[in-house]
Formats: sequence, C-alpha cells, structure tokens
Amino acid sequence: MSASAAQPASTHFLHGLNPLAKLLAPLPAMLLLIFVRDLATPLAFLVLAYAVLLVGARLTVRTAVMLLLVVPALIVIMTVGFSLWTDTAGIAHDVVVLRIGGWTLYGAAVLIGLATGLRLAAIVALALIAGLTTTGQDLARSLVQQLRVPYRVGYTAIAAFRFVPRFRRELEVIRQAHRVRGQARGPLAALGRGFGYMVPLLAGAIRHAERVALAMDARAFGAYPDRTERHEVPVRARDTVFVVLLLAASAALFAVFWPWGL
Repeated sequence: MSASAAQPASTHFLHGLNPLAKLLAPLPAMLLLIFVRDLATPLAFLVLAYAVLLVGARLTVRTAVMLLLVVPALIVIMTVGFSLWTDTAGIAHDVVVLRIGGWTLYGAAVLIGLATGLRLAAIVALALIAGLTTTGQDLARSLVQQLRVPYRVGYTAIAAFRFVPRFRRELEVIRQAHRVRGQARGPLAALGRGFGYMVPLLAGAIRHAERVALAMDARAFGAYPDRTERHEVPVRARDTVFVVLLLAASAALFAVFWPWGL
C-alpha cells in the first residue's frame, strides 16, 4: 500500500483518499465556474476550497505561503490586468475609478477584472485539493487500477515522475562541482554555467534512461496484458463520502449564488 493511501482518515484526511476521488469531486464545479460572471459564486467556491485544504491537507510552509500570500496576490494582479484590458464600449460609465488624460478606468471594468480573477483563483484552489495531496505515482497507479489505463502507460508515467528528484540531485552535484572549480562572474559567465549544467545533466539523464529500459526489459515489462501490483490504491467508503459531500456542497453553492449572477 502506498504511503499516501496509508494515512489515517482522521488526520489530514485528504492524503488518505483515492486520487481519482479528489479529481472527480471538484471537477464539475471547476467546469461550471468557467461560465459564471458574478463575484459571489467564485468567492464562495474559493472559501470552500480553502476550508477543505486547511482542514484536510498537510500543509508545509511553502504551500501555506502559496495559499495565503501568492494566490491573493495573483487575484490582485489579475484584477488590475483584466480591468485594464476590458473594452469600455459595453460597460457602464457612471463610476470613475481613475482618470489619466484621455484614459479612464471605470468601476464596471474593475468589477469585471475582479470577477475574472476570483473565477480563475477558485478554479486553481479547487485543483489544489488534488494537487497538494496526491503524488504522481499514486495518481498513475489509480489510473491503472481503477480506470484500467494500460499499465505500460501508467508505469512509464511513474518512471517519468521519479526522474524529477533524480535530476534535482544531479543538478545540485553539478553545481557543487562547479563551485569547487571556481566560477567566473557576470552575465556571460552565467550563460556559460547554464550550458555547463545542461551537458552533464543530459548525459546523466541518457545513462539513467538506458538503465531503466534495461531493467524493465529484464523484468519482462510489456510481455503480458496484466501485471500484479505491489502498491494498492483502493477505493474505500470514505472516497465515496468525500465525492458525494463535495458534489452536494458545490450544487448547494451554485443553487444559492449562481442565479443572482445570471
């Protein structure tokens, strides 16, 4: 059983759910949020997503900073950006927020920018329910075990996910080797260091890919239509409860807020 699937349901329950349940539950809301134009609906789903994450996810300092600082900052940036890009021909001109020479920023444009920013932030926050609590390996295993995706595809994805931390370690080793030899300074030196990192990193990636391919051939990978699973990612009753509760909450929020946004 995988590490994430083995977490107890009472503590950080999102990590103990099946990855497909965490993808399926917020998916309808994410699709419908594309079509809303009001402020209340995306704000309600943003609050819902944050509540689920803060209660059910095991947050690190980095993810907490992203949720509490980066996402609000992106909402502000998107509000300003979409406000400036909004066509003023089809909006009300009764409220003026800013006037510079012959250019005017209207309140209606700011509201449109804010609604767009909240809508995108709500979609991202709902996606983070699965993104912050699911490993790529467990997702690939669940696709193979529950959706019957060919294991050749699933295990290839698992191998690709495992390349990432290896590349990170090899890049750190290469950087340390460059520091030992001494590095010149300046923009041209920085460009040279970039190419100096790429060549050994690419060579190491090719060697590692060859070893992985030989190991898979030695284990008769692809020789049979099915393979046994060492790590099970099962579907439990709590997965069904989570999907039903989140779908019900999404339907309730749309029923309360969306008619007013239309």
